[in-house]
Amino acid sequence: MEQMDLQKEMERIDSVIAQGPYSDTWESLCAYQVPSWYKAAKFGIFIHWGLFSVPAYANEWYTRNMYMQGTREFEHHVKTYGPHKDFGLKDFIPMFKGEHFDPDAWTALFKEAGAQYVVPVAEHHDGFQMYRSSISHWNAAEMGPQRDVLGELKKSFEESGLTFGASSHRIEHWWFLGHGKEFESDIHEPLKRGDFYWPSMKEPEDQFDIFSQPAPSEEYMQDWLARTCEIVDRFHPHVLYFDWWIQHSALRPYLKKAAAYYYNCMAEQGESGVINYKHDAFLFGTAVPDVERGQFADVKPYTWQTDTSIGFDSWGYTTDNRYKKAQDILCDLVDIVSKNGNMLLNIGPKSDGTITMEEQDVLRSIGKWLKINGEAIYGSSTYKVCAEGPTKVEEGFFTDQKVKVFTPEDFRFTVQGGHIYAIALRGSDDGQYFVHTFAEKTPSGGEGFTGIITKAEVLGEKTPAVWEQTKEGLKVTTDYRSGQPVVIRLTLA
Repeated sequence: MEQMDLQKEMERIDSVIAQGPYSDTWESLCAYQVPSWYKAAKFGIFIHWGLFSVPAYANEWYTRNMYMQGTREFEHHVKTYGPHKDFGLKDFIPMFKGEHFDPDAWTALFKEAGAQYVVPVAEHHDGFQMYRSSISHWNAAEMGPQRDVLGELKKSFEESGLTFGASSHRIEHWWFLGHGKEFESDIHEPLKRGDFYWPSMKEPEDQFDIFSQPAPSEEYMQDWLARTCEIVDRFHPHVLYFDWWIQHSALRPYLKKAAAYYYNCMAEQGESGVINYKHDAFLFGTAVPDVERGQFADVKPYTWQTDTSIGFDSWGYTTDNRYKKAQDILCDLVDIVSKNGNMLLNIGPKSDGTITMEEQDVLRSIGKWLKINGEAIYGSSTYKVCAEGPTKVEEGFFTDQKVKVFTPEDFRFTVQGGHIYAIALRGSDDGQYFVHTFAEKTPSGGEGFTGIITKAEVLGEKTPAVWEQTKEGLKVTTDYRSGQPVVIRLTLA
């Protein structure tokens, strides 16, 4: 494949940016507004599928750790596949066949789950693209499955009314395979742009050091920008998700260019897209912040997103991954939505393109709940109080490893379509719920709820609930029993 002329591509990208309405400055990008469709969607699916699904060992970082001497992945690799000089990352490509990949079956499952948008990983840290590319022939359309995975998914999703997004994890490729140069392996100099293993630089001692050295070179950053713009041009994703290392200081000018290019391309079609980012890679207000495997403790006045996974141990498929329960994921979804957030829930298909039954069961259970209770989620807004109850939510990244044990006294609140929704995060064994937030107060009673409740209903209940409002709270008694969150819909005068 003939190498792209990066200089000409940078000139082309600059010309698109120059046509506006956005320029590559924070001042200009601050005019961005999160589209209403995204605010209303609340729930999406993330897909990690790639070469790491072939060894299916440890986690999706196997493709890096297999080159790190002393790790269990290194030892597993040598024992299973032989010395790295004879069998490296590239040798997994022919084994990545995707022979049972059925985009329509995936689409049907995601629709059944109640997802509103889907974000497949276009390129993971290992550098293997899941789409046909004019930049590199190391892609799924030319190798492995020999199918344009992203293109097929986009077609299937959009035909079924699902919003299509794409995720780029390319930036970490700068150092992701660098450990392979520390011993005799298939990764060695000379390496040049276009090579699968290029550049395999030394990994930073502190991956969160935004000034780490060696910093990504100008050539690498231009290549990153070109790949990003290719995804935009080919697939017009309504969500463009970036993984965490984009906060490196060297990339800042290119992030602004990527955002301006993307927003301008979407504007040309009369649409508005969403960029997801982590930490402070983007100036606040120019894109949507994302919290990986975590959430906020309190409501936020801005739209945000959690990306998390059904699997505890890996984003991609592994043979021994532990899976979360649907009821725990639903509790997190309700909590996140009550705090003005969206949830992007990940699955990791097998290398043959099938989705595990464990993940399918979880998704179907979520969808069954949303079919009954979706009015409290989709298109909802925050209430003046987001929560009550004894169980505290720990704020921050990577807090999902600690399963929260919610009680029937833990409530979250949303507003939608003329109703307030009080959502008990755990169903009560006796069908009784007591919501302190809606205690009866006189107009002179100061702060608190002074509205007039005319009806309290439990969604999914056939027999009307019995309710009473007192000075201590709203008491609701129902015949409805569920191990999942229970939604009480309040109608006011």
